[in-house]
Amino acid sequence: MSYLYLAMAAFGLSVYFLARTVFSDEERRSAGKALGNYRDTASDAGNVILKYSRPLFSRYLVPLVERFKIDDYRKIFKRKLASAGLTDALTPDELFSFKLFLILLFPVLLTFIRYAWEVDVPALLFPAAMVLGYFYPDKVWLPSVIKARQEDIRRAMPFVVDLLALSTEAGLDFMGAIGKVAEKAKPSPLIFEFETLLKDIKVGSSRAEAMRNMAWRIDMQEISSFVAVLVSADEMGASIGKILRQQSEQIRHERFIRAEKAGAQASQKILLPMIFFIIPAIFIVIFAPFYLGTQGSGVGP
Repeated sequence: MSYLYLAMAAFGLSVYFLARTVFSDEERRSAGKALGNYRDTASDAGNVILKYSRPLFSRYLVPLVERFKIDDYRKIFKRKLASAGLTDALTPDELFSFKLFLILLFPVLLTFIRYAWEVDVPALLFPAAMVLGYFYPDKVWLPSVIKARQEDIRRAMPFVVDLLALSTEAGLDFMGAIGKVAEKAKPSPLIFEFETLLKDIKVGSSRAEAMRNMAWRIDMQEISSFVAVLVSADEMGASIGKILRQQSEQIRHERFIRAEKAGAQASQKILLPMIFFIIPAIFIVIFAPFYLGTQGSGVGP
């Protein structure tokens, strides 16, 4: 019994120090936001696990990871974070530290579930939880964020390109049109990328280099093709307004093709549920009365 009390006391102390670390970090974040020199990057990342575990791995694991010679991983993570729009929210070293932290966190959660609720947790789940913790950030979470962001950009492209075409046809140069669209259009990941593009040009990047950097960050075939056409037109001195109008028509055509493809896939995906659930229900509705009627007529005198 004394060992049980000792374990409970140790667990209580660990929870106390964990809560103290988290709340002290929250207070520092709130003070920084009040002074205007802190970005609420954890909430921008949109991940609850990351938000509440960040004070721990940022303080204890990131200084260790910064010493690792993992330049190849850093390049891969940098590209993924840029595509997810989380460059300001996470660094590659923080992402790798998050992976290492989850290797420890998931088995600890399983242990807590096992003893707190007296659930029989198979021993095989512990190494599986460690593997899941390592691969979850960059194999599960980040791809879902990237996919959602790219879908938002894909939906916003026709409208934004139309605005660019109208602005250039009204007499603005291309950079002026981008600035006007970024100022007036509804906020979206594509508008955010345009704002970043303008900032890159202000700090000394050429227009072609800034647009190529935008295509690298977004990592979409549609944006890469769009940027390649604009860079070529800019270098050859062609009319940007005409190019933008052609690109707008092409983007809408490709969007229509994707919608048709999605509709065809939906009809295929509904086939199995219809076979296993809808058709049996129809047969029951049609033939059940006949069956019950024959059963009733056979029972009579």
